[in-house]
Formats: sequence, structure tokens, C-alpha cells
Amino acid sequence: MTTKSIHPETLVLHAGWRADPTTGSVAVPIHQTTSYQFRSPEHAENLFALKELGNIYTRIMNPTTAVLEERLAAIEGGVAALAVASGQAASAFSIQNLARAGDNIVSSTDLYGGTWNLFANTLKDQGIDVRFVDPSDPENFRRATDDKTRAYYAETLPNPKLVVFPIAEVAAIGRPLGIPLIIDNTAAPILCRPFDHGAAIVVYSTTKYIGGHGTSIGGMIIDGGNFDWFRNKERQPMLNTPDRSYHGAIWAEATKPLGPVAYIIRARVVLLRDLGAALSPMNAFQIIQGLETLPLRMERHCSNATTVAKFLSGQQGVTKVIHPSLATGSARERADRYLHGGYGGLLGFELAGGREAGVKFIESLKLFYHVANIGDVRSLAIHPASTTHSQLSADEQAMTGVTGGYVRLSIGIEHIDDIIGDLTHALNAAQTV
Repeated sequence: MTTKSIHPETLVLHAGWRADPTTGSVAVPIHQTTSYQFRSPEHAENLFALKELGNIYTRIMNPTTAVLEERLAAIEGGVAALAVASGQAASAFSIQNLARAGDNIVSSTDLYGGTWNLFANTLKDQGIDVRFVDPSDPENFRRATDDKTRAYYAETLPNPKLVVFPIAEVAAIGRPLGIPLIIDNTAAPILCRPFDHGAAIVVYSTTKYIGGHGTSIGGMIIDGGNFDWFRNKERQPMLNTPDRSYHGAIWAEATKPLGPVAYIIRARVVLLRDLGAALSPMNAFQIIQGLETLPLRMERHCSNATTVAKFLSGQQGVTKVIHPSLATGSARERADRYLHGGYGGLLGFELAGGREAGVKFIESLKLFYHVANIGDVRSLAIHPASTTHSQLSADEQAMTGVTGGYVRLSIGIEHIDDIIGDLTHALNAAQTV
């Protein structure tokens, strides 16, 4: 840390880096290297034995990437972070770091389609059972828990359902049981700090709002350092039993001199080492550039999205608009409790004409880009039923909040009049279906 500030506007610029000690460079250099010179055989041995921390190989760590990791850990209030090649890799690693064949996790049904597929199919093929529950009742997580449950998983602001998750309630259920809550905060950076509400691990697709420019794919896992992995050793065997790949190291014990970082150290030196989903130094540099303006951009994303939500609510042919600013009851209470500074840049709406109207709407947009991404500075639109959630069954689509007439918008930072103008044109076209 190069600053003691707690304010994200300052941390995105100053945390983890001041200047290069050799050249004086203020911008973080791109360390485009695979390997690092060891000072001596003893130095090399100490690094590989984890007796000393330092650079070994860019598949495991890199100085450019390290700045991004430190900066995001500081913003979230965590103790350490691990950058990986994508948000999907972050989601997978976050679970694989705790669960193996025969174990299970309990996940919210309100998930991005790619995460649902990962959980319902790929992890299942690896022997990890994912039990999906409706988060509207937090007690559903307790009901689905057994002796083999290793983690709870959810998204702060689920894409595309957009109903804020009850973070504190579910975290409070899991902690006495020795079960950490993993939160995907991709859609709500700056707006929500899940560690403040009891989450143990935060994951991101840094491809989205954190990068913002739509040029670089990346992911991040952040360790809150706030979970007692010792409390119930039987519950967390991955951290409390000997690891054959590291001479029998017990991670919860071996990492004590480094602080409460057992989880993130294991993720780095076992999963990243063995599976190799490393973030490239160039992408780390690009994501750092985006991170520096994140607080400013989130303000505009949120204000524009709230205006669009109000506009769509009064339009003919629109049967429903989904945005936290329009939520009522407990959903609105959670939005106000967990989101600060805005309700996010994502919104969804239902067209009366169903699937055909949704497709026609997408075809008629001129300003909005039709892409499978969110969080770009540009306004983006997609029809999830035929794209991001198309691999899900009809029942699975319904559980995640997707119907044939549903359209998801990621509102950018353009002038609001231009955004509204494009939406008006596309809505008029959709009425002709």
C-alpha cells in the first residue's frame, strides 16, 4: 500500500504503486516476461519452498499483475487477491479451491448463464455437486447444506435477474457452520463491498466494469482474510489436511506467518500453478487503466440506467422493467442496504411481443452494440434467451430470470438523450411484430 486512504476514488490511483524505483516511471510498467532471475540457488530454493515470497514464473505471479491485485484488494477491503485469465476462471477456481469430487456447494439460482453452465455441468462432471436454491428465502441455503457442503455462492447483483442478493443473511447462516460465502461482485464494483456484510471471498470478471473499455478479458479472486478456516477443520479439508503436491503442507498452518491468507495462497500456488489460467501482463496493464476511472464511470452508468428504467416504464409494449431503482418490498430494501451511490448500470425489460419482438428490438438498435458483454463504456444490448442463456433449459432460463421477451441492457456513459433516442427507435420497430 502506498496510501492509507479508504476512499475508492483515491485507491484506484494510488494503492499498491507509486513509481518505479529504478526509472521513476509513474505508470505501472508492463513486465512482459515469462521468467525471473534468481539471486542464488538458495534464493530459488526458498521461493519454491514458500520460505520467501517473490517472482518465479509469470504463470504464477507477475509484477504488473501484482499491482492490479493489490489495488483491487485495497478497494474491497481484503487482504490479498489473485488475478486470473477470465471471470469464468475466477468462478471455477473459487470453488475448486475448497471443493473436490464428492463435495458440494450451495448456489443461488440467480446467476449469469455461463456460471450456471459451469456449475450445473462442468463442475458436476468433476464430481462437485452444485445445489441451486432460491435466494428470496436465505434459509434455503441452510436447508440444502450437509456435511459435505464447502461454500455458498451468489452474485451481488445477479445478471440478468437484477434482484440484490441477501449477503449478510446468508453469510450469517454459513459462518457458524464453517461455510464461507463467495460473492461475485462483477455488476456492482464500488457500489457494494461484500466483505463489509460478511462475505469471505469476492470474485470479479474484470473484463466488465473494472476494465470498462472492452479490450481485455480478466478475472480476480479476493480473500477477505475475515474467515476462520480453523473453526471447523472437517468442514474445510482442502486447507486443513496435508497437500500431496506441496510435501504434505497444511495450508491453514503453513501460511500463518504470512497472515490470514491460506485461501488465496493455495489458489495461487496450487490451482494457478497446475491449471495455468494466468492473466497476461498486457491485460493486467489494460485493466489497471480502466480501474483508474471506475468510480467516475460507475456514477454515469448508474444515473443513465436509472433514467432509462424510468423511461421504459412508461412505454407501450413494455410489460415489465427490471432495475433495482424500481424494486419494491424486500428487494428494494436489500438494494438500498447493499448498494451505495447508485443501483447499477444493468437493466432488463419484457416486451409484450415475446421472442420475436425481442429479436426485432435488437435488430433495430443503431447506437447500442449487440454483444455478449456488460460493463463497457458503450451501451450494449442482448437477447439472453437466444444467446447467453441459450444452453439452459426452459426451466433453467426461468429460474435465472430469462424469458423469450426479455432484453438485457448494459447502459453506457453516452449522453442520455442519445441513449433514449436509440431505444425509442428500436421500441417502435418492435411494435410492428
